[in-house]
Amino acid sequence: MGRYDLQSYLDDIYSCYPEAERKPVIGITGNYDDLSCKLGQGYYKSVVAAGGVPMVIPPVADKEVLVNTLSHIDALILSGGGDLNPLFVGEEPSPRLRGINQERDLPELLLTRLAYNRQIPILGICRGIQVLAAALGGKVAQDITINANVKHSQDADRSELTHSVKLLEDSTLYHIYGQEKLLVNSFHHQAVKDAGDKFRVVAKSSDGIVEAMESSEYKSIIGVQWHPECFEEGLPLFRWLVDEAKAFRSAHGVHDRVLTLDTHCDTPMFFPQDVCFDHRDPKILVDLHKMTEGRQDATIMVAYLPQPKIGETFSSKVDFDVPGPVEYADLIFDKIEEIVEKNRQYISIARTPGDLYEDKRHGRKSIMLGIENGLALNGQLQNLQHFAQRGIVYMTLCHNGDNDICDSARGCNTHGGLSRFGEQVVREMNRLGIMVDLSHAAEKSFYDALALSTTPIVCSHSSCRALCDHPRNLTDDQMRALASKGGVMQITVYSGFLRKEGEATILDVMAHLEHAIKVMGIDHVGLGTDFDGDGGVRGLANSSELINFTRQLLARNYSERDIQKIWGGNFLRVMAQVQRR
Repeated sequence: MGRYDLQSYLDDIYSCYPEAERKPVIGITGNYDDLSCKLGQGYYKSVVAAGGVPMVIPPVADKEVLVNTLSHIDALILSGGGDLNPLFVGEEPSPRLRGINQERDLPELLLTRLAYNRQIPILGICRGIQVLAAALGGKVAQDITINANVKHSQDADRSELTHSVKLLEDSTLYHIYGQEKLLVNSFHHQAVKDAGDKFRVVAKSSDGIVEAMESSEYKSIIGVQWHPECFEEGLPLFRWLVDEAKAFRSAHGVHDRVLTLDTHCDTPMFFPQDVCFDHRDPKILVDLHKMTEGRQDATIMVAYLPQPKIGETFSSKVDFDVPGPVEYADLIFDKIEEIVEKNRQYISIARTPGDLYEDKRHGRKSIMLGIENGLALNGQLQNLQHFAQRGIVYMTLCHNGDNDICDSARGCNTHGGLSRFGEQVVREMNRLGIMVDLSHAAEKSFYDALALSTTPIVCSHSSCRALCDHPRNLTDDQMRALASKGGVMQITVYSGFLRKEGEATILDVMAHLEHAIKVMGIDHVGLGTDFDGDGGVRGLANSSELINFTRQLLARNYSERDIQKIWGGNFLRVMAQVQRR
């Protein structure tokens, strides 16, 4: 091949098909100086050496540019450079502050927040670790030289290793490098003062300065104070990022092909607070933005009816002025329909599995309707026909407290299981094609309904009593009985049903899922988050993080076929079977 023979190079590219392997695209924020967007060669060469494709991101705060950029990258590197303006973290500038880079600050802080919300893997380098802290609730020390006992800003060549840092043994960095002590270079006078609650500090220098932090939420985010792109020993960190980018892109591909259904959310409970479903509303865990960020296709949104205690009226338990349970459920469904109508280009109400798949083909999100607590019937069997016409796909027979249908797991054994009226309700639900949901039901109610129902039943948001001894959770015997009748159990993300002590995380969700699979088989499990009904844990805190669930499944080597079953395929099989009646 002649050095200046362009055709020879082209012939080499076109000598096979496809021309090149599909590799993850790694966006790198460019520095800004002298009216130019610049990037040190170490960044892009390290990305190439690690197996990625580098793409420089200029400092532009335009939302169209930011959002479209993030849709084309698989990971993000926040590069080094000038100081951050302390006003972005609510502080006045210290006399020791050096030159800030106002051209970069806002674009990079926005980019970081948006990438974080989309679960995009991030590596922050030097200034980049400080951007992570500033964007996500931490604080930055404007100048550390007055307190530091190590020279953190040196005149040595950038490839020279000039001081050591100590890594936590349970950190990702320790896993990457396999050692506790790491030699690094030093070119900074700002540093992270407070990592905030989204990160944990995993490396410090001998004088206690924060040298590295990583996500405390099981996300692929690491920030380091040194410049790994400047020395050969830094390459493993770029390999880690490229591997995480590959995993992220694989999860995206799965979500492109698989319908993702969360079978239980309580977002309507927040309707009295005037939530905005088309905003990224901090009051709720499920909205259009979060569903889009987490690549979620559909949710079953329930009208939840609290169970009055003896002597209480139903109207005293709810925020809306309505005469009774039927009217309250109708009001919730009316408000859901208003939301859908306002955003009909992006979301619709689905009533069948076919509706869900049609929405996915057309790029729309879906909401299905459900009722949580058969109190909604107000003791009248004919109201089931009314709610069937409104389009509900399931009804949870009870909630926390016995009602006129059955005993609750948190009840007083009023009926000894299903009541006579409850038996009529189950038969009528079978006739009308409404799924019987036994989450919240007492064990005797569970077995009574299971024996009576002529179609498979569901538990839309339940977990495993063997792992968390709570009366709301299912025993292994219940799970086996449910599977034997063709039913499904949807693991919930409520901390109190996942772990008796301590904080539950996404790892507990996976443990309950895998226990259920072991007991019931892969054809009888799924996910029902209970978002906005106190559901949500670290790593799976709202709809924007649901793609993390898929990443956990892929990391455990579940096939795409099995992931499809877990992500709603099993539940929809039952729905189709019930609706054929």
